[in-house]
Amino acid sequence: MTITSKNWRRCVRAAGVAAVCAVLALPDGNGPRTLEAAVAQSAVQSDALEILEVRPSFFVIAGAGANVSVQVGEDGIVVVDTGASANARAVLAAIKRISSKPIRYIIDTGPDADHIGGNEAFSKAGEKLFAGAARSGAGTQAPIVSVEGVLQYTTSLPADALPNEVFNYERKFMYLNGEAIEVFNQPGGHTDADALVFFRRSDVVVAGDVLDTRQFPVIDVARGGSIQGEIEALDRLVELAVPSVPVVSREAGTIVVPGHGRLCDQYDVVEYRDMVTIIRDRVRDLMKAGRSLAEVQAAQPAKGYMGRYGNAGGTWTTERFIEAVYKSLAGEKP
Repeated sequence: MTITSKNWRRCVRAAGVAAVCAVLALPDGNGPRTLEAAVAQSAVQSDALEILEVRPSFFVIAGAGANVSVQVGEDGIVVVDTGASANARAVLAAIKRISSKPIRYIIDTGPDADHIGGNEAFSKAGEKLFAGAARSGAGTQAPIVSVEGVLQYTTSLPADALPNEVFNYERKFMYLNGEAIEVFNQPGGHTDADALVFFRRSDVVVAGDVLDTRQFPVIDVARGGSIQGEIEALDRLVELAVPSVPVVSREAGTIVVPGHGRLCDQYDVVEYRDMVTIIRDRVRDLMKAGRSLAEVQAAQPAKGYMGRYGNAGGTWTTERFIEAVYKSLAGEKP
């Protein structure tokens, strides 16, 4: 069962975002501190963005580099991932269309630039909960939450773009806008700094780049990613998500927001997890038979799945995926 933007209550082209604003400059050190002020300066080409209403209080903005998730309510706005830096102004304008409340928290699902590029602009456009009378003072902008591992890959970023509420234990949680929000530390899949974010009342899980149904999963071995960690992360997603049973014919159940591409449900994640597991097992069997990387590549262990997930060119090819699987299995303990 496939969930696409056609199936949900409202899909709004964000071409009208530019009508909200007139002129835009990304906030600098002395720039706007409120969402309204940031958007009031905005005039960007944003017709590539889409605002998708997933639940009455939960939205996904597509076309910003990575998918940007937005939870809204009386307490303010919680944003998961901020997209690429070049799109930050357009995304802030899109968020303004969803709600006039301030951004209260930003949560990063990983260290990739297309997920955290808007951190600085979003944080400065937001307002820390309970900032109160210290509104104009330092430390009042919206905090950025991530697992601790993100910091080792963001040393070149400005201080205001860095996560400042980090954790290294299994789960961080908060309760905002009438629902529990759980941030799960899920290292060793895409990178060693991955997180899954579960909005319990909305019944939405934001998966980041451990799930990308457009292609084989990107396993960044250089940054601690591994095929086994990827499968474990997909297993966690399968456990968190609930399918539409007993009425399986309707498109319902837990919604999973991938780092890129269309929305998914539990069945999509199971299918993706099984595909990754089968390819892992094929590569492992070839390695046990003494095959080199070149020989494993020649054997095409992704056969049967390349038409759907494979890329012959671009930044993440099928060959690079198989190489990452091979290298991560080679690093396993016997």
